[in-house]
Amino acid sequence: MTFVIRQTEDLASCHLLRRIVFIEEQGVPEAEEIDDLDGTSIHFLASQKEIPIGTARMQINGDTAKVGRVCVLAAHRGTGLGAALMRAAVDEARQQDGVAFVKLSSQVSAIGFYETLGFVAQGPVYDDAGIDHRDMVLPL
Repeated sequence: MTFVIRQTEDLASCHLLRRIVFIEEQGVPEAEEIDDLDGTSIHFLASQKEIPIGTARMQINGDTAKVGRVCVLAAHRGTGLGAALMRAAVDEARQQDGVAFVKLSSQVSAIGFYETLGFVAQGPVYDDAGIDHRDMVLPL
């Protein structure tokens, strides 16, 4: 599968992908999916033949880059796209002055995926939008 990942300001495409995956597929309430952090985030958009197929966002806060809203359309899961999105975010975090850690809030079902990328689970499992999550960290 050939795809391109780039930083983007095309929030409409990012929001559409997140709507499909989080709101429609996973049942996350729209009020919890749409927040005020998009305006201060770095957004990544994966596309294939100009069609958006995956996205992620990252916020920088002091020495920590927090990656979130990572999603890939169902037809493109299992292709390496999610890992490629995460590598793009981690690479960008490494380029940010003073950033020493990348953190994320993983759905429990995805912990193994993030562990293959070097992230380590921390702390207890907690509920986020009706889905069990656990924090994970990757020291840079």
